[in-house]
Amino acid sequence: MDLRRRSLLTGAGGALVGMPSFGAGSRPALPIRALEFPRDFGAHLDAKTEWWYVTGMARAQDKSRDAPPEYGFQVTFFRSLVESTQEMKSSFAAKHLIFAHAAITDIKKGKFWHDQRIARSSNVPATDIASAGLRTTQVELRDWSLKREPGRSETNSSVYRALVATQLFGLDLSLQTSQSVMLQGYEGLSRKGPQASQTSFYYSQPQLSVEGKLSIQGKSQQIQGSAWLDHEWSNEMLHPDAVGWDWIGMNLDNGSALTAFQIRDKSGAALWDGGSLRRAKNSMAKRSDEERTDAFNRGDVIFQPVKFWKSPKSEARYPVEWQVRTPMGLYTVRALVENQELDSRASTGAIYWEGLSELVDSSHRRIGYGYLEMTGYAQPLRL
Repeated sequence: MDLRRRSLLTGAGGALVGMPSFGAGSRPALPIRALEFPRDFGAHLDAKTEWWYVTGMARAQDKSRDAPPEYGFQVTFFRSLVESTQEMKSSFAAKHLIFAHAAITDIKKGKFWHDQRIARSSNVPATDIASAGLRTTQVELRDWSLKREPGRSETNSSVYRALVATQLFGLDLSLQTSQSVMLQGYEGLSRKGPQASQTSFYYSQPQLSVEGKLSIQGKSQQIQGSAWLDHEWSNEMLHPDAVGWDWIGMNLDNGSALTAFQIRDKSGAALWDGGSLRRAKNSMAKRSDEERTDAFNRGDVIFQPVKFWKSPKSEARYPVEWQVRTPMGLYTVRALVENQELDSRASTGAIYWEGLSELVDSSHRRIGYGYLEMTGYAQPLRL
């Protein structure tokens, strides 16, 4: 293990993340292990919190792939472990809560629609209306779903199908991988706080190729674009002093992929930060070197707000333009529509901002698109 990667795993005392000490009643840290696929595409029912998160941009199918995006979309499924009690011995008792959020942004009209779902899961297929499969990605909540099927070739190893139907909008999307799984942090173990227990297993599938149907207020059209998928699970992700985070996942035009985040305290200071860059494929590189990912160390990422937007509904004040400094350079992240706030208090209990944004380099060139997520601005986030 090289020193740069080791630093991702160690605390101030140098103890490895997988082997910390805990007080009575604490949940154990995640064990250090190699992720295994396709098994780790599926649910991890012993983890306290888990989510599958798809975001992307799209344009009409007849438009050039170099044309600016016309729409942004989000489909997220959450699974939360229900702590067992003596009164919950029945096999039909809820063992998990499944939540789902979905949203569409119409960039030209500056409009934003979102919806949410919640249901209990008892792991009894005959009675459940929500479930999360173990063997691969297969998350369902009534008529919403995200399912993975193996691809037909080595380079396209997964095809995801996302289905969402609401009264105002709908999505029926096929998302095909063009790159291998991108492991975040140390080979998929991502540090999220100053204490060793604050870790998650985390991988991404950037640069997904998107085709399908998008509908808004009864009008449907065929679309094409690109997307990003995150899958993350944890027993204890946030430090007690953390109130929220700022995160970006950006697909660059040259095939690279950038992740950066900071975990904030109530003063707005960064309790922790991190991220990674997957470099674009080099046509002259050896096959094993085609997709190289560099993980960032604590202190490598700095978020500096530039422009704010105040929500008329929650009165939260969100930075909708940031300067983000990483070891790979200084970037500007700029929201394409300012109002992309989701009120999910009827499901996960949070109000947060999640929206399509552009990535601009230090020479003021737009070099990619992706999603910016900001939590803890309306109220402290609690997972």
